[in-house]
Amino acid sequence: MTQPAEDGPVAALRRWEDLGGTWRVLAERGGGVTVALCRCDGGEEVERISSADPALLAHLGGRRSSEDELAPAAAERERDTRGRAQNARPRDALGRPLPRGATGVPRVPDDLVLPPQPALAEAQRLLDRGLPFHAHEVLEGTWKAAPAGERDLWQGLAQLAVGYTHLLRGNPAGTTTLLRRAQTRLGPYAADPPHRVDVVGLVAWAEAVLSDLPGAEANGVAPPRLTGTADPDPAG
Repeated sequence: MTQPAEDGPVAALRRWEDLGGTWRVLAERGGGVTVALCRCDGGEEVERISSADPALLAHLGGRRSSEDELAPAAAERERDTRGRAQNARPRDALGRPLPRGATGVPRVPDDLVLPPQPALAEAQRLLDRGLPFHAHEVLEGTWKAAPAGERDLWQGLAQLAVGYTHLLRGNPAGTTTLLRRAQTRLGPYAADPPHRVDVVGLVAWAEAVLSDLPGAEANGVAPPRLTGTADPDPAG
């Protein structure tokens, strides 16, 4: 991953953290460092940053991952009753990391994987409450378990929720990137959408938001409706 001169590795890493992503150091060689950028659950690697920029090394501060404190020897990830690592970093309502010890909004469980209709219902509930980052976490869990023919659908829904998150954060660039990706993934399902997902309506919603950027008033944008009905049947 390379950055233009005015947009160095520290800025790129901070943007990734603002998106809700995590990172971990893969290697340190010759005064440089390679950092893996991972999805928000600390799992799949998406991209890497390799740099010897002193500012990046100072930002890392000896930490091996985004879950470590600046004093890494004392840092230990919280674990559930089965000993599995959990992302204990508190976050605000839009998924932005808060200082450790702060009171954040309760997180979606790391291992939550809902069937399609309950996932759509829960994600819509969260969208309607102004919690699109949490809706994205629900949709992402279902995406990981989806059959191959539906993976782009669920990934597109998750990206739509992240795009809405960026809109509410006042980040038009992030909104544009994520909503365009969502449109690309959702579009092919328009003719025969699974699970009553309103693909045509969602693509149109994204286009309406994009057409108003960068001056869109986030508070005036209603959340997207994931299905053709306002309240998908959790048992459907």
